[in-house]
Amino acid sequence: MKLCSLFSGGKDSTFALHWAVLKGFEVECLVTIIPRRKDSWMFQYNNVELTRYQAEVLGLPLLSINSSGEKDVELTDLRKALEMVKSQEATGIVTGALLSDYQRMNINILSSELGLKVYSPLWRKDQERYMRELVEYGFEFIITSATAYGFPFDLVGKVINREDVERILERARKFGFNPAFEGGEAETFVVNAPLFKRKLIVEGKPVKLGEFEWEYQIERIH
Repeated sequence: MKLCSLFSGGKDSTFALHWAVLKGFEVECLVTIIPRRKDSWMFQYNNVELTRYQAEVLGLPLLSINSSGEKDVELTDLRKALEMVKSQEATGIVTGALLSDYQRMNINILSSELGLKVYSPLWRKDQERYMRELVEYGFEFIITSATAYGFPFDLVGKVINREDVERILERARKFGFNPAFEGGEAETFVVNAPLFKRKLIVEGKPVKLGEFEWEYQIERIH
């Protein structure tokens, strides 16, 4: 079966893509939706325009579409993206949805209307186990932003290892933020994964934007 991947460049969509390939699906393309608003309800905002670098090392075509990022209005943009999937003769999509009922419901409804099947292999997965599996399976990602009280902000911009994961999980339990960042507590960018042909080298600097808000400003990728 031919699928396209709704791809943001973060850990979840990259893991879902990995799952699809392991399950024997033929992945035709990556589809990235680029919102104009940071507070988009549907789509990741941070660094999604950089998925072109990941598509290159994955060896997959990338289709991009701009979105208003406005709640409800952006569903029109999602439909356009799914229509692009249909145009690739794919019969379904794979997503990195974890916990957001709003995102999953809208993707499922619009996909059903267009006759596309939806696969969300991370849905309701145990999130502490998932974070550990990411590192164990060879996924390398950096924290590109963090906004949660209690988050270990010194990890912003760092490639996360086993010890870092345990620190994040311990802080999540102590301060009550989502350990896999499904509530927007942090955003990630994958620099290496089992399907990558080579590791991406990312250069930039962490910047403090507020008392509990840090961002890694990417300046160069090669």
